Amino acid sequence: MGYLSSVWFGVLVFISLHGYNGNIRLFEASSRIVETPDQIYRTGYHFQPAKYWMNDPNGPMIYMGIYHFFYQHNPYDVQAGNIVWGHSTSTDLVNWTPQPPALLRSEPYDFKGCFSGSTTLLSSGKPAILYTGVDFSDNQVQNLAIPKNLADPYLTEWVKSPYNPLITPNSVNKIDGKNFRDPTTAWLNPDGYWRMAVGNQQNGSGVALLYKSKNFIDWIQVEHPLHFQNNSGMWECPDFFPVSTSTEKGLETSTMGPNMKHVFKASKASTDYYTVGTYNPNKDIFIPDNVSLDIGLGYRYDYGKFYASKTFFDSVTNRRILFGWVNESVNNLEINSAKGWAGLQGIPRRIWLEKSGNQLLQWPIVEIEKLRINPVVEDNTALMPGSVREISEVDAAQADVEMSFSAKTLENAEKWEGNWTNPQQVCSIKGASVKGGIGPFGLLVLASKDIQEYTAVFFRIFKGDYNNFIVLMCSDQTRSSSHLPSSDYDKTTYGAFLNVDPLREKLSLRTLIDHSIVESFGGEGKACITARVYPTNLAVDGATHLYFFNNGSQSIHISKFTAWTMKSAQIN
Repeated sequence: MGYLSSVWFGVLVFISLHGYNGNIRLFEASSRIVETPDQIYRTGYHFQPAKYWMNDPNGPMIYMGIYHFFYQHNPYDVQAGNIVWGHSTSTDLVNWTPQPPALLRSEPYDFKGCFSGSTTLLSSGKPAILYTGVDFSDNQVQNLAIPKNLADPYLTEWVKSPYNPLITPNSVNKIDGKNFRDPTTAWLNPDGYWRMAVGNQQNGSGVALLYKSKNFIDWIQVEHPLHFQNNSGMWECPDFFPVSTSTEKGLETSTMGPNMKHVFKASKASTDYYTVGTYNPNKDIFIPDNVSLDIGLGYRYDYGKFYASKTFFDSVTNRRILFGWVNESVNNLEINSAKGWAGLQGIPRRIWLEKSGNQLLQWPIVEIEKLRINPVVEDNTALMPGSVREISEVDAAQADVEMSFSAKTLENAEKWEGNWTNPQQVCSIKGASVKGGIGPFGLLVLASKDIQEYTAVFFRIFKGDYNNFIVLMCSDQTRSSSHLPSSDYDKTTYGAFLNVDPLREKLSLRTLIDHSIVESFGGEGKACITARVYPTNLAVDGATHLYFFNNGSQSIHISKFTAWTMKSAQIN
């Protein structure tokens, strides 16, 4: 439940005036939707419902050859509240058809919302939903729903279990009922019992409470958590899954055995962190391989705007696929009300374990490439110091760009300062407009003709104290909407360290551009940065441009470059 900060005063007022009918529409009149004919920020190939609010992905899955995507949705407004499980289906993870909501608020245990959870395919192949409901007392409880008709590949109707709520906060075990949410996909242990984890906070520490069940209805809390970390804050939307150490193929969630590790992920403070380690099914415990890379300390799925993510195993293609919520960067509710919607999903990503075994690699699913048309190719070319070159003959507002860079020498690399530890801060200090040695170089996207407006995605190479080189990947939004007030729009600059040796490896960059979202993948998926940007009339409606740039003192070689215009997906 990545967004649970709504105020419930309106609920009490409604009940006092009208009584409770089992399906209150919270905040229905809190902001008036004014649809505008010019939807300049609506995306062409990213998932979003037709209107109103969307946040967390909820347990995507494949059933009878159909992909199902469930998501947190307010069907009445552009802000959080009235949360139900939206539902869409697809045959390719690109084009989506809306279905009726899978879960509506209808019972005392989910009166205040059907919040985040997961799907599990049981041993019989039957799908099941575990989700968090919020009851009259604001307690978060865990519930079960199953399809009404298993012969329906579109699963258009779901039935809540008469045994709900299955799990309630337990004062004996000191579970905080206000921070007890987001059950994971369950896995079947060798002892024949299902396991699943629920996010929690205890005395300021993040905890993944562990439960087990023989029949998927009666759940018993295991004596110790699956994982915890002191003083790390609330862990939302936990995810737990196996990854292979010998192949890029995904593993089914219940897989146990050799040649594999497990990944534990938690969402906290608007960031999705993960750590790689070992799960012992006999002792029911997960141990990170490196405690210095534990939750909040090490790797992130994305170093920009990407939250409350969820993975699933695609049994048809043997992939582990990641979905993540990309919220607006708008601080003014009236702006979202005017356009009539809020929130996107990032492009689904295939994820697998990098050869070192320390981190995951991520890459847009291959299906998205069928939207590519009209390739523009420019290989083996030089970017001279201080140069800016336009990439023409591509729809710069809706594009997919892949390129590789290299430098003949690294002698001009700037010195890395010993007190620099946060890549985002360094990217903010050393933005795209700050001249350097080797870099900044990369792309100016969603740019105006005169380059008054742009979002810069770039690399910068520094020299460390031990004859090593440090590569920084940045996404600079400071000039993304020059005439829009910063008080209304978040123009944060994002940054990440890229674990690439520039002496021996080329620097690769792939950037997906879609009107108001920019998703970038550096080093073949070692670092990802997603940004939401809102160009003004200078760079929209046919006035959008795309450029190479090099603001360093040394020339950069572009060994490979291809840009495609992207067709729009069918997302009804």
